[in-house]
Amino acid sequence: MKTFTRILSFTLTLLLAAIPVCADLKPNVIVIFTDDHGYADLSCQGIFDDVKTPHMDSLATGGVRMTEGYSTAPQCGPSRVGLISGGYQNKIGYEDNGSFADKEVLKRFLTMETLPKRLKKAGYATGMAGKSHLGTDESDGLAQLGFDKAFHKKNGGAGHWNMDLNGKDIEPQPQKGGYHLDMVSSFACAFIERYRNQPFFFYAAYRAPHTPLDAPPEYLKRFPDVKPESRRQALAMLSAVDDGVGRIMETLRRNKLEENTLIFVIGDNGAPLKKRLPGSMEKTPSWDGSLNDPLNGEKGTLIDGGIRTPFVVYWKGTIPGGQVYQHPVISLDVAATANALAGNESDPSLDGVNLLPYLTGEKKDAPHEALFWRWNGQTAVRAGNWKYIRGGDREYLFDMQNDISESKNLLSTNPEIARNLHAQLQGWSETLLPPGIPSSMPKAGESYFDWYLDGKRRGPSQAETEESKKKRAATTAKLFDRCDANKDGVVTFEEYSATRPGDRIGKIRQAFKKLVPEGHRVWKKSDL
Repeated sequence: MKTFTRILSFTLTLLLAAIPVCADLKPNVIVIFTDDHGYADLSCQGIFDDVKTPHMDSLATGGVRMTEGYSTAPQCGPSRVGLISGGYQNKIGYEDNGSFADKEVLKRFLTMETLPKRLKKAGYATGMAGKSHLGTDESDGLAQLGFDKAFHKKNGGAGHWNMDLNGKDIEPQPQKGGYHLDMVSSFACAFIERYRNQPFFFYAAYRAPHTPLDAPPEYLKRFPDVKPESRRQALAMLSAVDDGVGRIMETLRRNKLEENTLIFVIGDNGAPLKKRLPGSMEKTPSWDGSLNDPLNGEKGTLIDGGIRTPFVVYWKGTIPGGQVYQHPVISLDVAATANALAGNESDPSLDGVNLLPYLTGEKKDAPHEALFWRWNGQTAVRAGNWKYIRGGDREYLFDMQNDISESKNLLSTNPEIARNLHAQLQGWSETLLPPGIPSSMPKAGESYFDWYLDGKRRGPSQAETEESKKKRAATTAKLFDRCDANKDGVVTFEEYSATRPGDRIGKIRQAFKKLVPEGHRVWKKSDL
């Protein structure tokens, strides 16, 4: 009898241990952060029919779709530093992707009270997976930023992690193999399973649909008729992310955590169109296949196409579903919201706003009086429906309620509004490092403003285009001859890779894939 009692007691203990204990836990927070993901490319946005994102759409219909959600910069690095720090990244001197080359800027960031550090102090387990751009690509370096468990993985090359996909601790070490988008999702699910009985924060930084476009066949086959190939690749990569979101949601539901988890889906910046006319599907070098319609501009601009992104907030049972929220919000709000949920004191160094009272209906006014940006010589401010943009001595004023595509410059008819917004922008810019509004912007910025804001859309002449094509063809032919070691008119992957010693195998595969026609295994001279 005693033996039976011990067995029964032990069995009950195991059963109780397997039941998630979340009734008194602080809410979990998950951030899904996509990469170069254009505003148009969630199917719930209702802009294009070729997008298939049912799991992210479900979060939007069950929660809130923010139609005017912004990132803090039109580029990967600064937008991620803004998200994780919770403050305008320019305040520590982080302006664009190259800013961490300044050791003082990196030092300021590493010593900041980042969002994961704040949540750890409140008893949270913290984790991330995917692309970093946070000053380090190694899991032990990411741990210094506050992430207990980290998995850097952004392509087919080696990653770095300190926990495996079974949720077990390992020494910080390189990781090889696996499709990076699927592995980010697997790591997220393993993290949730491991920490299901305590509050957690997880940051899933999917490198999609950022180039190099690398969707595997199982995702590409979902879009058999989509052209051009770059568009098909982008949609396939986003479909992989969407599958991952579905897996994360299934893991939460299996552990009875859905109603105790706040989820954000946000893009880091807009799609890089490389000056494609809105709606055009012609192939352009470096286009990632994503689209920003109906917005004007692209990655690398403070026009809305560069900084307004997909933005969804979901919390079953707490945030009423079916909302379409039209007040401007920004990725900085993630840290302020999570900090409040964790029970931490409010901190003026956090530039965002706790969104929960606005999304539950407790507060009816707009969360922000104004939002600000400074990037690479461009500055902008959004206050209510008005947006003011400046680059060098060029300035523009747009009514965003009536002109979402920023096509009508109202500067001359509303000079007082422009002066007021410029004064606000000037005041904000004095808090940055270095302070002030730049007096000029690089040539690339001038070119973007010409194209998108001033309508100077002169492309190369036909003669220039033909000459460029001839040069590219000659260069490609020379490359083929160099790679064709046995001169049989066929270049295999082995022959091609032999000409690139020292390069990572994933990088070589991507380059070879661009040379070989779709469906072919080798590169033939007849393909030139």
